[in-house]
This record gives sequence, C-alpha cells and structure tokens, in this order.
Amino acid sequence: MGDDQQRFGEFVVVRRHEGGTVAELVLDRPKAMNAVSSDMARSIGAACTALGGERDVRVVVVTSSHERAFCVGADLKERNSFSDAELVRQRPVARGAYTGVLELPMPTVAAVHGFALGGGFELALACDLIVADESAVVGLPEVSVGVIPGGGGTQLLPRRVGAARAAELIFSARRVEAAEAAELGLVDQVVAAGQDRTEALALAARIAANSPVGLRAAKRALRLGHGLDLRAGLEVEDAAWRSVAFSGDRAEGVAAFNEKRKPQWPGE
Repeated sequence: MGDDQQRFGEFVVVRRHEGGTVAELVLDRPKAMNAVSSDMARSIGAACTALGGERDVRVVVVTSSHERAFCVGADLKERNSFSDAELVRQRPVARGAYTGVLELPMPTVAAVHGFALGGGFELALACDLIVADESAVVGLPEVSVGVIPGGGGTQLLPRRVGAARAAELIFSARRVEAAEAAELGLVDQVVAAGQDRTEALALAARIAANSPVGLRAAKRALRLGHGLDLRAGLEVEDAAWRSVAFSGDRAEGVAAFNEKRKPQWPGE
C-alpha cells in the first residue's frame, strides 16, 4: 500500500503512490458491499474536494476494499427508511459524491471487480477510464426498483457507448459480465481476476509520468469539447493549448526532450 493514508469519515480512505503523484480513493464500506449511504456519499464528496485542490496529484484511481464488489449502488435499506422530505434533502448529498468524482481536474481511473451496479457503476462511469477484472458485473438496474439512474448514468453511458445501446441497457436493467462489457465499451480493459487494482495503478503510474499541467488541460479540452460541433470544439482545444503553451511544464518538456533526459515537471 502507499506510504501514507488519510481517512474521510468511516467509509473512504485515500492512499498515496508514486511519490504522491497517484492518489488511490478507496471505497471502504465492506459490510455493505460499498453501498452508498448518505455518510459515505459525504465522504466521497469530501475526499474529491480535497484531492481536487492538491497540485501534486496527477492521477486518481478509485478502488474498492471489498473482495466481491466495487460498489452495489445506493444504500436501499437507508433509502427505505426515508420520508419524502428526507429523500429530497438527501439528493444533493448523493449528487455530491458522483459530481465530486466527475469534476476531479486530473485523469481518473476506476478499478472494478465483482459487482458495479447502479450508483456503483455510475461512480466508475464518472472516471475517465475503467479497468475491470474478469469477475466484473456492471449495469444500471434502477428502473427495476422504480427509479432511474440518478448519479449521471443517463448522461454518461450514452456518451460512452451511444444512445441506443445506453437505452437498451438502462431500459432492460440487465447485468453485463466483463467480456461483454468490454465488447460494448462499458469498460476499457479486462484483466485477470484480482488484478484490476494492480493494473489500474500501473496505468495511473504511466499517466502520472507526464506533465501535470498537460494532463489537466487535456482533460479539460476532452470534457468541455464533448458534444460541441467541431469548430467550437477546436476553440476549446485552442484555449486549453494556450493555457499550457507558456507553462513551466512545456519549457521543461521541450528541454528534457532535446537533452534526452527524463523531465522534472515543475507542475505549473
């Protein structure tokens, strides 16, 4: 494990790797297969707020401490006890967890094994890349319990796999196993059972070797440009390019390339 860790509430741990450039956000509510309660949602949001403000962190990897699940979604036992007024009050808390992950300014990788259902799959969809092991089972079954995906699923899934495929998956509420999930583009990489965390951290280390300024600007351009027409998208890209063109990272990157050495990124 990383050399230091920080706990956010009872159910979320953040660990450091690669000299602090990779942060691992661990979903750690094993007794409930990481079902997202109000407390856990608050903790995920708080961890993301803290990480978003850390200049040294270049990549965040979202993992699970439970051996058979990444996250089984919303805590339906807790939801069952809510009055209508409580459910309304809880909504911004729940949203805070999903948007917290979605709005992290650095690249994010989800390491998925076992069940990633409903809100659990939505936490993975909020990441830029999803590494899954062979045991992974993903899906958005919300319509089977009378709701809809409300952690970004109706918006993130079609952006990943297209409108019709997202409609079929959301309307049928079906669960998809790893091999088909990779085929459909629901996950990006399938690795051997038990290797999702190791492989996701290895991928994160490769990403983290690159310029932190460049990584954040590239993510901004990818996210802001999505869905725009080409001309508008190229303007977004140009603005992102201008934000890095005169940075210390660019000067160091060019110098290191010419001097045939590894760059020492100033990160500004």
